[in-house]
Amino acid sequence: MVRDIVIYPDKRLKLISKKVESFDSELHTLLDDMYDTMMAKGGVGLAAIQIGVDKQVLIINIPKEDALEDNQQSKENTLEMINPTILESEGSEKSQEGCLSVPGVYEDVTRAKRVKVRYYDRDGVEHIIEDDSFLAIAMQHEIDHLNGKLFIEKLSIIKRKKFEKEWKKRAKKKK
Repeated sequence: MVRDIVIYPDKRLKLISKKVESFDSELHTLLDDMYDTMMAKGGVGLAAIQIGVDKQVLIINIPKEDALEDNQQSKENTLEMINPTILESEGSEKSQEGCLSVPGVYEDVTRAKRVKVRYYDRDGVEHIIEDDSFLAIAMQHEIDHLNGKLFIEKLSIIKRKKFEKEWKKRAKKKK
């Protein structure tokens, strides 16, 4: 089921998500709904808080090269991460990010180049993943959501003020 995306400046985006204790059918439904929502909205990642659920749950689906041409993203390629923790990070890399909760805004953000993350899958099985590509950036972005942080908070003060001014202008036009 496709759910509504929580849009900035909604205060729920500042909540620190709670650990998942039960790996049950309710969690499975949440993960399935998150996938449906992410696909319908054209995202590559989604944290549960972005649909108003303050649980440490996120999903990431980075399209494969050939999938981009066919506009296909397979559910089998979706990484479901419950209670993720960054164990290690190193290096630094700047890349452009966007967010379904801050639609239409894309900015350069600096993040760790490589991360090692421990997480659990939908059945409660522990995994450790290491990456130094776009997936590393996506994991950091989504884990930030679980900690009540948005990518726009990583902008310089000048860029952040410019963003806030433009965002308020856009909000006025919609009214």
